[in-house]
Amino acid sequence: MTDFATQVPAELNDVFAHIDANQQVFIERLMDYVRRPSISAYGEGIADVAEYIAEVMHRIGLTVQIMPTEGWPMVVGRREELSDAPTVLLYGHYDVQPPDPLDAWISPPFEPMVRDGRVYGRGVGDNKGQHLAQILALESLLACHSKLPCNVIVLLEGEEEIGSPHIAHFVQQHRDLFNADLVIIADGPVDTSGRSPIVFGARGIVSFDLRVHGANRDLHSGNWGGVAPNPIWTLVHLLSTMKNAQGEITIDGFYDNVLPLTDLEQAALCDLPVDVDAVKADLGLIHLDPPRDRSFAERLSAWPTLTINGFHGGYGGPGSKTVLPHEAIVKCDIRLVESQTMEEIFTKLKIHVQQYAPDVEVIWQGGMDPSKTPLDSPFTQPLYAAMVAAQAEPPLLVPALGGSLPNYVFTRYLGIPAFVIPYANADEANHAPNENLELDRFIKGIKTGAALLTYLGQMPRDDA
Repeated sequence: MTDFATQVPAELNDVFAHIDANQQVFIERLMDYVRRPSISAYGEGIADVAEYIAEVMHRIGLTVQIMPTEGWPMVVGRREELSDAPTVLLYGHYDVQPPDPLDAWISPPFEPMVRDGRVYGRGVGDNKGQHLAQILALESLLACHSKLPCNVIVLLEGEEEIGSPHIAHFVQQHRDLFNADLVIIADGPVDTSGRSPIVFGARGIVSFDLRVHGANRDLHSGNWGGVAPNPIWTLVHLLSTMKNAQGEITIDGFYDNVLPLTDLEQAALCDLPVDVDAVKADLGLIHLDPPRDRSFAERLSAWPTLTINGFHGGYGGPGSKTVLPHEAIVKCDIRLVESQTMEEIFTKLKIHVQQYAPDVEVIWQGGMDPSKTPLDSPFTQPLYAAMVAAQAEPPLLVPALGGSLPNYVFTRYLGIPAFVIPYANADEANHAPNENLELDRFIKGIKTGAALLTYLGQMPRDDA
């Protein structure tokens, strides 16, 4: 792919010049957006920000709807006027994480400030700056050429930071509104090397609790130890049946639908610039988790995991308290790979728990199915070429994220390929205090968005 379309189309040079000339205006608009809280965890500012971003899209020439769900609303914009060009769905989310802990911020989270070439503020990288870059790319294309190179639908969700609980039903219910050929998602950070990736998939997730009760109150460990069951030991023994010391998940049938990597995926993973020794040094690790023979990149793209997020029960204070606890709970997540499903794995989990520890309650906390788009998709080459044109270097090709995004809604329910193309810096500190976005990457993101649509618009409709 490295020899594909090395010359920037003339019509893009005008757009790039327009973006350069309006850098400061675009940065000020980014800061205006970020200073508006939209915290989905408890709803602060959600309605106001949905109205705000809908008006931004309306002003640049999109038809816009704010559409209700059982939770927070979706914002849908569209401009479809070309019968012979593909339709691109641009997905993002206007909600943000809570800013806590506030005392860890150098500047207030909703008073964005520029320091050392970065904008600091909650949501600037995740995800307001990234989908605003897409919208400003549309604005720049329209300012220079009065039309877009392809048809565009924009879907902005208000619940991504709480697990996207309603997007699947919403998209299924309004399937006719999303007749697109592909979806592009600008979210997440670029590679730690600084190179931008095209990500073709995302692992799914099942989050759950395991809870068990013993006696009706805490007991004296001398008077009752060996008599009353200990809920913590019940969970320890159960967990030991779910994953062994070699790193294998031992839930019956867990790996039945795990597919091997294709040759293209294996080659792409081998090309990723991972310095394992540097990673271990940074994290203070002596070795990686078993199995030891898996490559770093393969662990995150190709294999499911079972993680204990927290273990709670009994006494955890200073000194000693000889107590036999009456209750224990462990919080876990399972990351899924294509072609596993939430329903399949959660069912197998419940069967396993019933077999080994029938007194333990399994509590569903939420999840997402995995998603995967083939690396040899017909859209890969134009996306690759567009990124070379906008960023002057070839992107990395990543078969799947280690984390989870609601891409399955598009690949499974709409039946279209999904591509994640992040614009944020690797150290954006999303979800953490002092979240930030490099200004150069924000501007580069606008240019990349314009290039992606331009190259896709050059595809014959039959190829899309």
